[in-house]
Amino acid sequence: FRSRAGALESLYRAYKDKAEFFFVYVLEAHPDDGWQVPQNKKDGVIYKKPDSLSDRAGIAGECIKSLGLTMPCLLDDMENSALKLYKGWPARICVVDTSGKVAYLSPASPQGVNPPEIEKVLKQMTMNTK
Repeated sequence: FRSRAGALESLYRAYKDKAEFFFVYVLEAHPDDGWQVPQNKKDGVIYKKPDSLSDRAGIAGECIKSLGLTMPCLLDDMENSALKLYKGWPARICVVDTSGKVAYLSPASPQGVNPPEIEKVLKQMTMNTK
């Protein structure tokens, strides 16, 4: 996901006047006290699974800062309600149209985060709302 965050931020900047964007920080994908991936160790992205919402908020804040995100960011609760509702682990993009209908739902995987595909949906949606 981190490798695609810049492209998602670019989409936000290009479409923020035409669509609402939210980055939702959910369950940590690779906590230090769980399954760890080599890239996280290389990048120094190593956190223990948080025990409280405050701990999760601290990790989310560091994530947002390190990714350079300026889009509005939301924090999932400790029951992982948003994650469960959208099946958003480890990464997922959801585009909801103005009527509240899901217009696009990426596969739930970091590889499923496809900025060019998302931009096609955004272009189509914003053309239809003019």
